[in-house]
Amino acid sequence: MISRLRFCFLSLCFFAAVTAAENRIAIVIDDIGYRQTDSRALELPGDITFSILPQTPYGQTLALQAYQQNKDILLHIPMESENGKRLGPGALTHKMSEEKIRASLKRSFEEIPFAIGINNHMGSLLTQLYRPMSWVMEFLKERDLLFLDSLTTEYSRGREIARDYGVPSLNRHVFLDNQLSDEYISGQFNELILLAKTYQSAVAIAHPHPETIDALTALLPTLAEHNISLVPLSALAADQYSAKVKTKTAKANKAD
Repeated sequence: MISRLRFCFLSLCFFAAVTAAENRIAIVIDDIGYRQTDSRALELPGDITFSILPQTPYGQTLALQAYQQNKDILLHIPMESENGKRLGPGALTHKMSEEKIRASLKRSFEEIPFAIGINNHMGSLLTQLYRPMSWVMEFLKERDLLFLDSLTTEYSRGREIARDYGVPSLNRHVFLDNQLSDEYISGQFNELILLAKTYQSAVAIAHPHPETIDALTALLPTLAEHNISLVPLSALAADQYSAKVKTKTAKANKAD
């Protein structure tokens, strides 16, 4: 059975080719699962991607609702941070063995089996460490899953390790709501637009705060004015996959 992510790659590569001139963004709403009010995020217009904290009171229910709306779903896996903050269920730390890391990830995906990959919740320590992150990437590779690096530290090696294991990966470019004011969120949204126009694509992370939902409800319709489309995260991953194939093909043809 072809995995959902692999299907996305095959079907979206054509979509990527025909819309290459259009700038695109993906917005991930993460930290979902502890509050019933997180459900407001599902009312946002367009192809928002949702990242669910594992083993939380409302996580599985909200993930299923979003999945039934044909949204991309990630697991928001807690990873050890440098400040030692409490991590919550499904967490990964540098003291865990490979077997324990794999068992923890397996349990998280058993709860939400339709998730297409993960992004890290915190993780400023773990994402710098090659060995435990290599176990994470091996798990993802075996299941055709992707990795979004939330980039909670500039020293993260997440994408480097993902590339080593052939795991499709993306970086977060903008946090939209580190401050919960309309002025700040609007400013970050404008930064996202600028990045998309400069690089053709960009990824933002936000959270299901009422202030964020209200701001995005107003801001998302303005993307059309900038010739920018909101797409699922898997679409940008498909772009990356397609680009790798084209690069390899070009190198092979040059060698011939």
